[in-house]
Amino acid sequence: MLPGFDGLEVCRRVQAQRPVPVLMLTARDDETDMLVGLGVGADDYMTKPFSMRELAARVHVLLRRVERATLAAHTPRSGILRLGELEIDHAQRRVRVRGADVHLTPTEFDLLVCLANTPRAVLSREQLLAEVWDWADASGTRTVDSHIKALRRKIGAERIRTVHGVGYALETPAA
Repeated sequence: MLPGFDGLEVCRRVQAQRPVPVLMLTARDDETDMLVGLGVGADDYMTKPFSMRELAARVHVLLRRVERATLAAHTPRSGILRLGELEIDHAQRRVRVRGADVHLTPTEFDLLVCLANTPRAVLSREQLLAEVWDWADASGTRTVDSHIKALRRKIGAERIRTVHGVGYALETPAA
């Protein structure tokens, strides 16, 4: 509904020249409009009316995704992280315990990598939800707990420490 041409065309032109994160803010609330908007290159789509807090949270998520993509592009993909008998191969998205392959879901792998990036450091549920799931707020959810339980079952319960009321930490062998 812009003068001259619509937001879809603006998005098409911007993405054709240089891909950048796009959050569409619009009065068009039909599902078809949203699908078309996302299809032409928008990363997110919000319809009016919306709260400023939700808008700020969504912008924050978009910027975090850009930051992660930039970091991933500059991080060597061939590295294998070894923490005692636990081995994480980022390039192949493989995990081994005592040399045996362990099948993890994509989310379990991302959760393990998040914990392994700062071994022994306690990460809160909120930090894990933000880093692994891109959730700005998920108070009351047990998603992290469920995935930690599955991860413990697969890699060994002794490897993930619970800090009650705070969060979780990946334990590493003593130096």
